[in-house]
Amino acid sequence: MSVWDDLVGQDRVQEQLSAAARDADILVTATAQGEPVPPGSKMTHAWLFTGPPGSGGPTAARAFAAALQCTSPDRAMGGAPGCGFCDGCHTSLIGTHADVEVIRTDLLSIGVKETRDLVRRAQLSPAVGRWQVIVMEDADRLTEGAGNVLLKAVEEPAPRTVWLLCAPSLEDVLPTIRSRCRHLTLGTPPVEAVADVLIRRDGVDPERAHSAARATQGHIGRARRLATDERARARRAAVLKVPLRVADVGGCLKAAQELVDTAAEDAKQVAEEVDAKETEEMKAALGAAAGGRMPRGTAGVMKELEDKQKRRKTRTQRDSLDLALTDLTGFYRDVLALQMGSRIALANTDVQDALERIAESSGPAQTLRRIEAVIACRHALDRNVAPLLAVEAMTMALRAG
Repeated sequence: MSVWDDLVGQDRVQEQLSAAARDADILVTATAQGEPVPPGSKMTHAWLFTGPPGSGGPTAARAFAAALQCTSPDRAMGGAPGCGFCDGCHTSLIGTHADVEVIRTDLLSIGVKETRDLVRRAQLSPAVGRWQVIVMEDADRLTEGAGNVLLKAVEEPAPRTVWLLCAPSLEDVLPTIRSRCRHLTLGTPPVEAVADVLIRRDGVDPERAHSAARATQGHIGRARRLATDERARARRAAVLKVPLRVADVGGCLKAAQELVDTAAEDAKQVAEEVDAKETEEMKAALGAAAGGRMPRGTAGVMKELEDKQKRRKTRTQRDSLDLALTDLTGFYRDVLALQMGSRIALANTDVQDALERIAESSGPAQTLRRIEAVIACRHALDRNVAPLLAVEAMTMALRAG
């Protein structure tokens, strides 16, 4: 098992990263022995991974980080870095390596304060590994100010520091930052490759694995969740009934309310699981008395934690709604395929009766307008429009066609 095994359907990217890891190994060895660095190295200090959701950008970045820290003795005999078994690979992949920092956020954005702390860390020399590696899984969530703070570190990195940034597209990253990174584009993994991973690694029934892979159109994380979580399958089934429920105004408003309520319930569940434990740990760290009374001067810290939890709840609700809207887009994409007589494989074969019913009762122009309505709803949510208002406008547009 190598570090690349979780990188599904990205052979070209894997080949480039493997070559860069090999050159990085040569560079470190040559520097340690006082020898000149060979010309034409494929290794550089900043990388930008882009690709559609589910393509595996963060997975590729973590695998590359592990390969950079690989300590396998096979390297001395010509073996490629990234064995997957040595201490460097193992600790990098599970998130305990001292010199691999993985930044992911469950908030709406990454601010200036967090980025400054990260930049200070990046200036340090590796503690135990061969490189200091910073993996930022949500580089698209950097605020403009945070991006400007990061720019200086990417422009003038420490000699043994590597930045690995992940974003959905080039446009989601400041031009000044992306121009200083080596860019790798990941594509949507083939359905068969995703199904194979679910069967081989997660022990999913082959029929369910193929169904989940088709339904999520190659999104590995969503496919795994759909195949293994009964609640996720129930939520998706409810979403795919929406096109049949918008025949009248009452149905539109009820469907919109249920979508928003489901997203709010998801956010509430996450909050119940995380917030209480987080609050208790913070109180203990601040020295709260047995009766729960907080020491003086700690009210600001607790208020900051509450604000963070509120932003996380908003993000969770938005992500849940976005997932539902993605499923709706896939439904109408299948409708359009049927209307146009396309030979592409349908993603939602489990609701083919509903697809055919909508396809027969409307035309391609109406279907395109409905897809545009779903996309407009996603954009409205990104602009912080009230969720219920945005979803109600969408369901009314679905009815109008």
